[in-house]
Amino acid sequence: MQQLAGGIASLGKKKGKFSKLGPMMEKKILPVETDPQRLVNYVCGSNLYKEGEDIKLKSDSEYPEWLWTLRTGKALTLDDLDPDTKDYWRKLRKLGMKRNNQLRKLKKF
Repeated sequence: MQQLAGGIASLGKKKGKFSKLGPMMEKKILPVETDPQRLVNYVCGSNLYKEGEDIKLKSDSEYPEWLWTLRTGKALTLDDLDPDTKDYWRKLRKLGMKRNNQLRKLKKF
């Protein structure tokens, strides 16, 4: 059968760009918005449809107050969290699972 690699084994296959999962899709190059007025006044890329336009930004007073208090920086460390909170125990469990997974990788069978 090895001798027929170019013959019978290749029947039904089209020549072209293929990967292990099937034909490869060509990458689409999306246009980048460079207009400063549009970048300041609209949420660029929020319109998924062919027709219509992106969402227009409102003034700060029209958004809920909690939006301005969200943490956008680095995540808190375990030392910064209070042990009486659910977030502390979730973080502790997550770090424990991460440690166990790292140790499991080191095991040799």
